Amino acid sequence: MEYEEAPLSDKKSKHFPLTPFRIIRGVICLLVLLSTAFVFLIYFVPVAAVLLRFFSTLYSRKVVALLFGLWLGLWPILFEKVNETNVIFSGDYVPPRERVLLIANHRTEVDWMYLWNLALRKGCLGHIKYLLKKSLMKLPVFGWGFYVLEFIPLERNWAVDEPVIKQMLSTFTNPQDPLWLTVFPEGTDYSDQKCRTSQEFASQKGLPVLRNVLLPKTRGFYACLEILRNSLDAVYDVTIAYKNQCPTFLDNAFGVDPSEVHIHVRRIPLEEIPESEKEASRWLMKTFHFKDQLLSDFIDNGHFPNEGTEQELSTKKCLVNLVIVMAITGIFIFFTFHSSIWGKIYVGFSCIYIASAAYFNFRPSPIFDLVLQMKY
Repeated sequence: MEYEEAPLSDKKSKHFPLTPFRIIRGVICLLVLLSTAFVFLIYFVPVAAVLLRFFSTLYSRKVVALLFGLWLGLWPILFEKVNETNVIFSGDYVPPRERVLLIANHRTEVDWMYLWNLALRKGCLGHIKYLLKKSLMKLPVFGWGFYVLEFIPLERNWAVDEPVIKQMLSTFTNPQDPLWLTVFPEGTDYSDQKCRTSQEFASQKGLPVLRNVLLPKTRGFYACLEILRNSLDAVYDVTIAYKNQCPTFLDNAFGVDPSEVHIHVRRIPLEEIPESEKEASRWLMKTFHFKDQLLSDFIDNGHFPNEGTEQELSTKKCLVNLVIVMAITGIFIFFTFHSSIWGKIYVGFSCIYIASAAYFNFRPSPIFDLVLQMKY
């Protein structure tokens, strides 16, 4: 059987041409992002994510969220202010600082980065977590950042991933601990071939044949929902679409695409989602069927319904964020080159610790928790 596919955008030329200026500007932006990340990691992780965590996981996470939320804020600045990408929000207005499980479609390798634009507007940028491929945790510097922000590494093997998800999420059940847990139920980014495979499977199993999204994998979603249900405020159903064509990481870095990112949000109260696994799985299937129709309408109309739910980023606040990050980076770079041997030893041991801890996904436990475990 043949299946028609309606891609969200035909293959077109880039929105902006890749000029020498854009290449130089992109390289400078990447160097800034890499150097600032490195400085924040080697100087703040031993104190915020290790020493403080021995006494309180909650306050350790708050400090990490504050510090690394500043750094993550550089990415929306790059997208919206430097690249001049128009990020358009639609659907439901969501209140700030909620504790949520967020489910999104996965069009391309950079979807997850544009969710930072929404999280920044809601004051939750440092609290956003992702389920992501374990191999990404092994990247130098950026992988270290994923580890510090407590992203959940997956092997894409449920027998291996289930205990990891449950173990890590069991530490996030405190309602006072801010959280934006993001799940891409499709399990991989969209492509023509993956869509055809998904459609064939759906046809064989009597499931909806979708054109703009892949069939969602339900077990990971349900595991997250089951563990966190009693501590969440809502579930956000987020649908992402791009004008012109889907961007790559380098498109973002050099600012050649996308011209517009459209993000549609539905805020769903927890009581609307069934508690049993079977019914919750059906609910997720219906949700992705709705996404598929929403994306088909986007193809026809060029936009999602009810646009304009979020304001533009404040240029003043963006500049303040940038100045703070650059000032901190400059101070510690100066200290690195002009410190005594002990300062350089600190930097060296910090690098070794972070690289090892990220590779093995090791995190210190609070002393008081260990004492209670020994007592009982």
